Amino acid sequence: MPPEPHILYCHCAFTELVPRQAREAVLRGLAEAGLEFEAVADLCELAARRDPALGRLVGRGGLRIIACRPRAVRWMMEWAGAPLPGAGAEVLDLRADSPEAILRAVLAGRREAARGPRRAPSVETLQADLEAAPEREGAWVPWFPVIDYGRCKACKQCLNFCLFGTYSLDEGGRVRVTSPEKCKTNCPACARVCPELAIIFPKHAGGPIDGSEVTEADLERRDVRLGIEAHSREDIYAALRGRGRRGPGRGRDSR
Repeated sequence: MPPEPHILYCHCAFTELVPRQAREAVLRGLAEAGLEFEAVADLCELAARRDPALGRLVGRGGLRIIACRPRAVRWMMEWAGAPLPGAGAEVLDLRADSPEAILRAVLAGRREAARGPRRAPSVETLQADLEAAPEREGAWVPWFPVIDYGRCKACKQCLNFCLFGTYSLDEGGRVRVTSPEKCKTNCPACARVCPELAIIFPKHAGGPIDGSEVTEADLERRDVRLGIEAHSREDIYAALRGRGRRGPGRGRDSR
């Protein structure tokens, strides 16, 4: 019999895109069900560090990630050096689905543990620990882009547009996000000049820049695809230089 899927829960502690009540409900449901799970304050932060723990989790097989948009999570894990397999990994979207739906999906087909339910940890203590990350002195807000190479056509507009050195070319001439910490917090401008909508900001408030699936209608939306010319007319470079590293809203797009 194959092993039960193991669970990685992201608290998305640096944003309010998932309401606190919903996050608490999922944490409490996981704990009260007696499930073994790993809870991290912010999956984006782990990915930005390319934390080896991500590769170990994926290598165990049967991974379920409770986080945000599946497309965002898959390409972020790819970039972090821990690519998710085509089968045997599932991403559950806490921004789209209710806590009840998330918990039903996690519990579906679960085998009962032979030794009975485990003692549930204190959800309040766990949540307090997870939410402490953004309060650390000088904590970096893990706002940065990842590239959907299933859509990218290697036009290099993002590389040429970005002022901050977030992108560079790899040995094969492909654009890569090489300095995520240099990205301007709350700025999705490079995603707006991408003609294929291949650039994802997992902490963006709206789709498809947040990693939602791209539709034909999205490709026609002027509020998503403005083009370099439009940004130039707005003197976007002056605006970016004047923007602080930390904008309002803890991860919300302020543009």
